[in-house]
Amino acid sequence: MELKLERHPANPILEPSPYFLWESRFVFNPAVVYDGELFHMLYRAQGEDMVSRIGYAVSTDGIHFNKFEKPVFSPKSDDELYGVEDPRITKIGDEYYMVYTAYSPRGVRIAMASTKNFITWKRYGVVIPDIDNKDAALFPEKINGKYVMFHRIPPDMWLAFSDDLVHWDNFVKIASPRQGMWDDLKIGVGAPPIKTEYGWLVLYHGVQNTGTSRPIYRLGFMLLDLEDPTKVIKRSKEPILEPEEDWEKFGGVPNVVFSDAMIEYNGYYYVYYGAADNCIALATIPVEKVMKWCRS
Repeated sequence: MELKLERHPANPILEPSPYFLWESRFVFNPAVVYDGELFHMLYRAQGEDMVSRIGYAVSTDGIHFNKFEKPVFSPKSDDELYGVEDPRITKIGDEYYMVYTAYSPRGVRIAMASTKNFITWKRYGVVIPDIDNKDAALFPEKINGKYVMFHRIPPDMWLAFSDDLVHWDNFVKIASPRQGMWDDLKIGVGAPPIKTEYGWLVLYHGVQNTGTSRPIYRLGFMLLDLEDPTKVIKRSKEPILEPEEDWEKFGGVPNVVFSDAMIEYNGYYYVYYGAADNCIALATIPVEKVMKWCRS
């Protein structure tokens, strides 16, 4: 049994604004959480200077978002000279923790910040130093007494473990590209994992080598063991979303659907994704369909 996401007819749901220089070129790769009343979106934006900043938008229905005029999170340190990229949000306790990519002449590093209101932030800086690393996402609860975080040392998906959310060690590779398949070049986590009775449901992206300078980014599902998330129970044989629309095929980075956000709402999983690094779109799938796949 293979699954497919359905694009929302309102797509794209968020586009760059020519009125604000910091997001005049591209908006993409958002993190989204739903607090029971509002959808909170943190999205990556680039303007004329091509430095990535993070904007904030809110919605009551998960489809129509109102954007703030200024970024809520901007580069502050030497590790972020080229930008702050690809946020992913996880609520732990009464705080929202954002892991993101800090980009500078030193390379790409995983950094973290937390907030209670999406406006003011506590910065922890780079949490995995001295190694090029990205595509990080936190689990929403401790497992066997440890915090757990996805990360990506190319081309594989890894987990790291921590006692305090700041110091991470015990790196474990859990999944790799699959030769001859849609994810044969590199893979990385998409949204923070969702706990189900069958295991941790993980949205991830896979990149296929096309033999050209333009690989294709697609999305798939992975199911991990609840008690030992280093164990992969199953994985999508076919992608659940791939570039098909013109605005997914052509743009800042062609042939890309890339997601940092999946939430459960009204019996559906809402998957928010960046399309060709141009704009932000939404695709959905019934929860029960995914649960059937988990059971099968």
